[in-house]
Amino acid sequence: MSLLSRREFTQQTLGSIVTFALLEAVAECGAFAEKTGAASVRWLADVNQLGWDLKDRKLTQLEWQKKIEELYAKADVADFLKLIDFDKLTSNLELVDQGARNLSVKFPKVEGIPEKIAWGKQIFALKQGRSVVPHGHNNMATAFLILKGDFRGRHYDRIADEDEHMLIRPTIDRKFGVGECSTISDFKDNVHWFQALSETAFLFNIHVMGINPDNKEPTGRIYVDPNGEKLKDGLIRARRIAYEDASKRYG
Repeated sequence: MSLLSRREFTQQTLGSIVTFALLEAVAECGAFAEKTGAASVRWLADVNQLGWDLKDRKLTQLEWQKKIEELYAKADVADFLKLIDFDKLTSNLELVDQGARNLSVKFPKVEGIPEKIAWGKQIFALKQGRSVVPHGHNNMATAFLILKGDFRGRHYDRIADEDEHMLIRPTIDRKFGVGECSTISDFKDNVHWFQALSETAFLFNIHVMGINPDNKEPTGRIYVDPNGEKLKDGLIRARRIAYEDASKRYG
């Protein structure tokens, strides 16, 4: 029986490694296919495309809100939780005693999921009674999708700005359950406040930033106290406050 040369041994060894790697990749794809179907991948691609359409000004902010709400209504939440490996993400999770815990979301590298995402993303995780504190937005459009638990969601239209206050009018105040969503823009339901009603509650958030290059206001959040002076026609004069104050009052 002849001995293998060093070159033959090396070639066979490398071939085995490559074969094993390919088999491992196929197995991972198969495992992914078993864990989650193509529905969430397609859904995610559509959500991403709407984000680019908004940033490229192919859609107005109000059109984006309408379309994203229609698309979110079709979300298969259970499948999406598998896509992001929610169980692993929340394993041994310690929730904070005030406000919301912010969890980073990563999508698997599989065919159909865009490499370049048009929006930022995170999951907010909350204990019962804790809140994503009331705040408005500058030059942003965001959307929430309830993943687990129940929330009380409150929205307000931003009617006018004053030096130290924001004039707001209530638009939504109701319970939100799994699979339900809400959206904000500069033009509709700009201020929101979500409080966890169940023992634990999780929501998925996307935020498209800098959508109007003509808007000179700094892009970001503006924290307010919605329990302000009651004016006529349902208006509220909500004082602008710091995040620390908002968290202490409502977190």
